[in-house]
Amino acid sequence: MTPAFLAVPSFLAVTAAGPAQEGLPQFNPEFFSSQLFWLTVTFIALYMFLSRVALPRIGEVVEARRSRIQRDLEEAQRMKSETDAALKAYEEALASACGKAQGIAKETRDRITAEVDRERIRVDNEIAAKVAGTEKDIAANKARALASVGEIATETAGAIVNRLLGEDVPAGDVKAAVAAVTRS
Repeated sequence: MTPAFLAVPSFLAVTAAGPAQEGLPQFNPEFFSSQLFWLTVTFIALYMFLSRVALPRIGEVVEARRSRIQRDLEEAQRMKSETDAALKAYEEALASACGKAQGIAKETRDRITAEVDRERIRVDNEIAAKVAGTEKDIAANKARALASVGEIATETAGAIVNRLLGEDVPAGDVKAAVAAVTRS
C-alpha cells in the first residue's frame, strides 16, 4: 500500500497511462486512504479557521447585539418607570386640581347664596316697608273718604230734594235724614 499523500499522483498516473476505468473514483477502495487524509486535513483546516477566525467574530457580534439589546431593555424599563411616575404625578395633580376647583366652586356658590339671601332680605324689607306705607296711605284715604261720604251724601241728597221739590231744604234736616239712613 502506498502512503496517502502519494495516492493522488499515482491516481493521475494511472488515469493518464491506462485505459479509463468505469465508475466514480470516490467509490474505488484504492483511493479511500487519500480521500480520508484530505478530508481530515480539510476538516482540521476548516475547524481551525472557524474556531480561530470566524466564530470569535460571530461571537463578538452576538455578544455586542446581546449587550445592546440588554441596554435597550434597561433604557425602556427606565423610561417606563419615568412615564409611570409622571403619569402618577399627573393624576395626583389632576385630583388635587379637581379638589381645589370643587372647593372654589363651593366657596363661590356659598358666597353668592349669602349675597343673594342678604339682597332678598333687603328687598323684602324694602317691599314690606313700602307695603306698610301704602296700607297706611290707603287707610288714611279710606278714613278721609268715609269721613267725606257723609258730607257728599248730605250735599247730594240736598241737591236731589232741591231738584225734585224745587225748594231749598235746610242743611241740618238733610244731614239728620242721611244720618238716620246710614245707621240703619
